[in-house]
This record gives sequence, C-alpha cells and structure tokens, in this order.
Amino acid sequence: MSIDSKVVAYIHEMAVVAPGAHIAKNVEIGPYSVIGENVEIDEGTVIGPHVVITGWTRIGRDCRIYQGASIGEEPQDLKFKGEKSYVFIGDRTKIREGASVHRATGEGEETRVGSDCLLMALTHVAHNCVVGNHVIMSNVASLAGHAIIEDCAVIGGMAGIHQFVKVGRNAMVGGMAKLTQDVVPYTIVDGHPAKVVGLNAVGISRAGISSESRRSIKQAYKLLYRSGLTLQQAIKLIEQEVDPCEEVEHFLRFLRNADRGICRERRDRE
Repeated sequence: MSIDSKVVAYIHEMAVVAPGAHIAKNVEIGPYSVIGENVEIDEGTVIGPHVVITGWTRIGRDCRIYQGASIGEEPQDLKFKGEKSYVFIGDRTKIREGASVHRATGEGEETRVGSDCLLMALTHVAHNCVVGNHVIMSNVASLAGHAIIEDCAVIGGMAGIHQFVKVGRNAMVGGMAKLTQDVVPYTIVDGHPAKVVGLNAVGISRAGISSESRRSIKQAYKLLYRSGLTLQQAIKLIEQEVDPCEEVEHFLRFLRNADRGICRERRDRE
C-alpha cells in the first residue's frame, strides 16, 4: 500500500487494503472494507464499512462512500473477457448504501461519474456509462450500459434507463419511469414508457440560467414539441427563429445527435 509521505490515512485495523493501492492524505477507510491492488483514493475521501473498491478505479477528493457500496467490479456484460478497463469518480461525490458502479467493457475503456454527484442507495451505474457533474440519482435508479447522463440531471427513484440512452442537461426523470429514447435537455419526462410532460422550469431557474436564455429555451421547446414539425424541420426552425445562446446551442447539438430518437410529449395535458 502506498500512502503519501508526511500524512496520515485513517485505516481501520479490520479493513483490507492491497499493497499496490494508493491512498492519499486524510483518507478514512472503515472496518471490513476491501480496497484492491490498482485502486487510487484521493485526499479527504471517507470510505465507510463493508465497501468494496476493486479494478482500475480512481476516486477523487473529498468523496463519501457509504456502507455496502461496490465500485470497480467487473461489468455484467457477456462481451467482457477480463480486459483492463477503468472507473473514474470525480471530487465530492457521494455514493450511498449498496450502490454499484461497474468498470467498462473493452480494453482501455472507462466508466465515469463526475464531481458533486449524489448516487442514492441501491443505484446502479453500468459499464461504459458517463455521468456528468451535479447529477442526482434517487434510490434504486439504474443505468444500463453506455448510458450518458449530462450535467445537473435528476433521475427519479426506481427509474430504468436503457443502454445507449442519453439524458440531457438539467433534465428531470420521474420516479419509476422507463426510458428507451433520449431525454431532451431542460425537460421533464415521466411514465412507462417515458413521455415529456413539460419544461423543467424550476430546475433551469435554480441553475442560474438567465431570464433571456430561459425565454429562448421555452421558445425552442415549443417549436420542437408544439409545432407539428418533424425533428429535422424543428431543428431548422429553431436555428432560424430562436435567439442564439449557449443553452439553445446545446439543445440543438443534443437533437442533432439523438441517435435513439427523443422522448415525445405526452398528449393528456388537458
């Protein structure tokens, strides 16, 4: 085990830490936790009891990982053949009881969770997923392989997200929703299968997006969902009619790359 010089790591005597693990200063590791040979844990992170961190896994600074979590284990993927792959967890992320984050399938590939995230109890991040910053996953929400969750998205409890699905920035997914298509940024989706039920107005306001940009997002939303146009027609009209801003550019970029199609609007709003 490698511990930074002139510092103290607080490792319980009943923890098992492999000789090759790199433990930075002020890291705490609780009883009965197991830290693998190729694991790196950065400064100030607290690992609770009965946690398993294995594989080629790097945990950032000031994270908190609660009891029973499993990080860096082999993916639940029949294509996996024992290749070297990675898990990266950003800074200040909290991973609650029983949550799991699996390493990637494919030589040199990675699963990534960003900074300042909250993965609540029993959540699952599968192989090759990319989770952005400030993402919240509520209890028992699950991501299948290769899913992408952009910054500041909120995933409701017990939601299931199909492989390769993308959830856009500042979007909100309702509890127990079933996602098989991409969720457009700044929207709320709900249902089984999930449908758009409106803009995430509260979320984008709390994100500090300017009132001018919020008006542009609302106009782009209406052209996409209320104009009766095809996706490609709506993209062209948004480009022509909506005042440009960074948020609308991201909205358009997401639409252009929605390979699985997008969640459509629910029609029972009356």
